[in-house]
Amino acid sequence: MKQRFAHLLAVAGVFILVFITGKIAFLGCNSDIAPTTLSDVWQVVVHGMSMDLSTTGYLIIIPWLILAVSIWWKRMPVRPFLVTYYIIVSIIVSAILVGDTVMYGFWKTKLDATAFSYLGEAQGATNSVSLWFIIVRLAAFVLVAYVIAFLLVHVTKKSLMHVGDENKLSVRSSVKNSLLWLLIAPFTFLFIRGGWGTSSMNVGVAYHSSSLFHNHAAINPAFGLLYSMIKDNNYAAQFQYTDAEKAEALTLELYAQRGEDITDTLLTTQRPNVLLVMLESYGAQFIKELGGDARVAPNFSRLIPEGIFWDNLWSNSFRTDRGFVSGFSGWLSYPTVSLMRLPGYSDGLPSIARSLSAQGYSTHFLYGGDIMFRGKNGYLVTTGYQHIISDKDFPRRQAGESKWGVNDRLTVQRTLEEVERLNRTEQPWHFVLQTLSSHEPYEVPYDRLSEKIPNAFAFTDDCIGELVDGLKNMPGWENLLVIIMTDHGSTYRLGYQDPAFFRGPLLWLGGAVRQPRRMHVLMNQSDVAATLLAQMGVSSGDFPWSRNVLSRKYTYPFTYSSYSEGIIFQDSTGITIYDIKGNRPIYEHPDASSDRLTKAKAILQTSYRQLGKLK
Repeated sequence: MKQRFAHLLAVAGVFILVFITGKIAFLGCNSDIAPTTLSDVWQVVVHGMSMDLSTTGYLIIIPWLILAVSIWWKRMPVRPFLVTYYIIVSIIVSAILVGDTVMYGFWKTKLDATAFSYLGEAQGATNSVSLWFIIVRLAAFVLVAYVIAFLLVHVTKKSLMHVGDENKLSVRSSVKNSLLWLLIAPFTFLFIRGGWGTSSMNVGVAYHSSSLFHNHAAINPAFGLLYSMIKDNNYAAQFQYTDAEKAEALTLELYAQRGEDITDTLLTTQRPNVLLVMLESYGAQFIKELGGDARVAPNFSRLIPEGIFWDNLWSNSFRTDRGFVSGFSGWLSYPTVSLMRLPGYSDGLPSIARSLSAQGYSTHFLYGGDIMFRGKNGYLVTTGYQHIISDKDFPRRQAGESKWGVNDRLTVQRTLEEVERLNRTEQPWHFVLQTLSSHEPYEVPYDRLSEKIPNAFAFTDDCIGELVDGLKNMPGWENLLVIIMTDHGSTYRLGYQDPAFFRGPLLWLGGAVRQPRRMHVLMNQSDVAATLLAQMGVSSGDFPWSRNVLSRKYTYPFTYSSYSEGIIFQDSTGITIYDIKGNRPIYEHPDASSDRLTKAKAILQTSYRQLGKLK
């Protein structure tokens, strides 16, 4: 058995060595794209290691199975089977490593499933390079494949030299060896998944730098290619209801209401510090002023008269990962895909953080949970968040208090500490706090309400009250804008097909607010970005789907939202919900409207067509 264990360890070591060497070669061959220091190389290797381990876990599954069978099949030709597998793998891995390194200089993106669409156009590709260029790259491919195969075959012969000596073992010994061999499976699964946390391995795990090139360098190209093959779809071809050009013309007309003029000055300064609180699942049913349960959020009700309360905001989507992209990047939501989970698509998205960092702001993000979950880390890094705090930055006992991580009380206290530190600097700052306690399983250190779910939301409200009260007592309050909004609604007594699910609170507070007031304008969560930036005198020209709702051009208020099975369109005439699977309207209030339906379908069709062009 020792031979088998030693063999898998040796093979895993070879793959890890190959992947690390591949990263270094990637950086060296593309060094003209971005300056790279030894520290950058180290960070690329370290942040890419978990993905390398995951890929290695996949690659040793077949050797593990072959060696497991050989425990019982005494005459099994183990080494020939393994050698054949390793030669095939060497060719594939070499093609991926070399192809990724070579093509990055042309595409500036990692090798992914779209590369297969060019296989039939090889002549067009070769016309762009010299014959010598092709020969050198082919030679590199052959050399890398040979070296990988040589190392794997060598460790196979060395570590399994005496594997045939086990032919005389008893059945009892074989059973014992099989049980010992099974002990490897959980560790392999752990490597593949990327740990025991709530998140599973995804491409965003490797994102660690403001340099997109160094983030790409950290991605294991084999994992990235497989991930894109699983996730990739022909988005542009989906939801084709009418002529594409007509749908696009109608959609562009709807979103042409994007002026950056200010008809209403809400702030006392154009350069406030901006603290944005993203509330988990905080739908209108928990806000008294929106017709919700008055018991749940007394602190929110207390704060409304002190700030600007937008009482007609509707979230774009039904999940946090989608709500993030809508709220921070001012982007439309997609019912069947999450941009946050597709780094190749989200790399070029605009964001509040990126726009403010260009104005000299430092940018910060705090979340008490797993920052790697659903590609969140990759999205945050690429969209401009320079400093990220997550569950790993809290004591382990605090991070383990609930399934999702550190409770809102503790993250609020940490936020106050961070804000106090930032206020001592001369640089303006933008800070985001994402709450998590109002999420299932709704376990919170609080018991004001007897019902478990409302009590969890009441706990978050209590924490928000503590946050705002703490901020008021700090010297920087007069120059602070606090924005509190929800990522999406709650399913507590509501379904996605209920329009009320998508309605939620938006409140602007702080000393930078000119005067308290109520705003009744109909708007989407995605409109917050352009509206905020316009108030700050910052261009929102790169936010195609975000509208400044206080612009003179915003003459036709409407909202567009989506969930996995449908889309929702709302304007002054009413609301239409369209089932994208059943291809029929399922809710129209107060009356049916072909106009609302046409506009909703045009936006859906065009958004997917644009998604196909985004990458």
